[in-house]
Amino acid sequence: MMKPTDNPADPFKKALAEATRVMADDADLTVTYSVDPPGLTKDGVRLPQVSRRMTRDEVLLARGTADAFALRHKYHDAATSARYAPTGQLARDIYDAMETARCEAVGARAMPGTAGNIDAKIGHEADRKGYAQITQSADAPLATAAGYLVRHLATGRDLPRGASNVMDLWRGFIEEQAGGTLENLDHVLADQAAFARLARKVISDLGYGDQLGDDPDQDDQDEAGDDAEEDPESPDSAGDDQDQSEDSEASPEQSQDDSQDESQAQVSMEDQAEMDQGDEAELPEGEAPLEPPPPAPHSDADPNYTVFLTDFDEEIRAEDLAEPAELERLRAYLDQQLEPLKGAVSRLANKLQRRLQAQQNRSWEFDLEEGTLDAGRLARVVANPTTPLSFKVEKDTEFRDTCVTLLLDNSGSMRGRPISIAAICADVLARTLERCDVKVEILGFTTRAWKGGQSREKWLQAGRPQQPGRLNDLRHIIYKSADAPWRRARANLGLMMKEGLLKENIDGEALEWAHRRMIARPEARRILMVISDGAPVDDSTLSVNPANYLEKHLRDVIALVQKRRAVELIAIGIGHDVTRYYPRAVTITDVEQLAGAMTEQLASLFDSDPKRRARAGGQPRRAAR
Repeated sequence: MMKPTDNPADPFKKALAEATRVMADDADLTVTYSVDPPGLTKDGVRLPQVSRRMTRDEVLLARGTADAFALRHKYHDAATSARYAPTGQLARDIYDAMETARCEAVGARAMPGTAGNIDAKIGHEADRKGYAQITQSADAPLATAAGYLVRHLATGRDLPRGASNVMDLWRGFIEEQAGGTLENLDHVLADQAAFARLARKVISDLGYGDQLGDDPDQDDQDEAGDDAEEDPESPDSAGDDQDQSEDSEASPEQSQDDSQDESQAQVSMEDQAEMDQGDEAELPEGEAPLEPPPPAPHSDADPNYTVFLTDFDEEIRAEDLAEPAELERLRAYLDQQLEPLKGAVSRLANKLQRRLQAQQNRSWEFDLEEGTLDAGRLARVVANPTTPLSFKVEKDTEFRDTCVTLLLDNSGSMRGRPISIAAICADVLARTLERCDVKVEILGFTTRAWKGGQSREKWLQAGRPQQPGRLNDLRHIIYKSADAPWRRARANLGLMMKEGLLKENIDGEALEWAHRRMIARPEARRILMVISDGAPVDDSTLSVNPANYLEKHLRDVIALVQKRRAVELIAIGIGHDVTRYYPRAVTITDVEQLAGAMTEQLASLFDSDPKRRARAGGQPRRAAR
């Protein structure tokens, strides 16, 4: 009999974990459930959390994600994939999407029950990314469409509505360019190496052959040819050695002459070296060449934090990433998505405004011997003529000029409702604080590419030096500067709805960037609010550096901000416990709570009651469900 305290979802989660291990053919595979984004590593699988309610959507998503990861664990070989992987970003995205589709298709043929579960996962992701609303192929990711098409051709199954829309937008182009190559799909589906060669051919057919890099099969042939030429047991090599030996024995005088020439050449080189050394010794002491100064550290918080290349990083305004017409369209889409939420957010914003304006109102000191006559106390004088007149003086407010920066995580895991609610909350707070004469800056941070961009390509060309440091191209976005009025930046927040914008997150450098911008502001008080849904993650960087490389840097930057005390730092984690990073933070389990958490945190900072401020600013609190 189930105990009242038991979680009714636990039996399902346990059964699903066992089924995942069996399907992956790995009894030691670790299966966990988390509110963090799902993921697959060499030794473990992280699945979406299943609540006590066990809704139908939660169960289907967990099953589909588990089946997809189990099939990839079973049918995917990382070494083979890395051998044939293209070097260019778009080509690598197409290659990875096709390989994922291959694993799922092979599994669907062997275990037909997995196909329906994975359909539910694909449909959930397509709905979250808004694929059903896309009308132009330019707005749909080509790599995703290629993966969908491979899965459709290999299994013959219809795709969910949003996924089918993306595939149909690109299908004509893909089949026109690579239809002949895809006809061989069935023959190579079970062979990963043969499929990888077919994927590279498809990428070339689509016009991205310049991103493929060197052909690994051609390299093997070249190496085999070089080995044959250099084989000491080959007849030609033996003949050469024999000829040289015979020449040496037949002409001792010639050998002696050659030795003498070599000796003279060696003497000449030694003389030249001595001359060069003499020149260095005779160089005047004051004219010694100066060594170049060491490069400045990339981080004030941690001088040992390194970046392989900064040439491709960008700090860019939102209006420079999209045309004005597109920004207006995206803003309209954002408003449409969050129409039901606006009322609740506006009520919270009005509450915040009243509390701020109460701090800004002038106050009075009463019962003074001079100042302005206090008419409210004249009745005491009438009742008792011996009572002295009472005066009052207006007291200056303690409300200082303030600047608030909202730093929004623009990583891929924020897609869908989290980024939509973050955008609308930032918009409403900017409006509210502007009415109270508080300057507001809205910033976002992400990367320019998935799994490394041009920095990674340069690293590969440089011969893959060990521990290169951060290995992706940063993109820091200014949605609204502190001095820009809200009406001018309103459309910019729609950019967060743009497909393909949200990628990976390197929080430490983003926080340091926002902090530098704030300390340059003239306001007396500066508040920095970070909104994120997870730890810093960049696959390219973490694959060639220590596992805690980005997380350590984030902690170092937070410690620096706290130590300097020029900026008040608060954080809100969406479904992720950020209290382990930020001393003052709150974690919410539902994005619907974001508006309340933001307004409450800001309101507590402006509270005039020292006790209430101390309670709000003391121990980190976690919002209740």
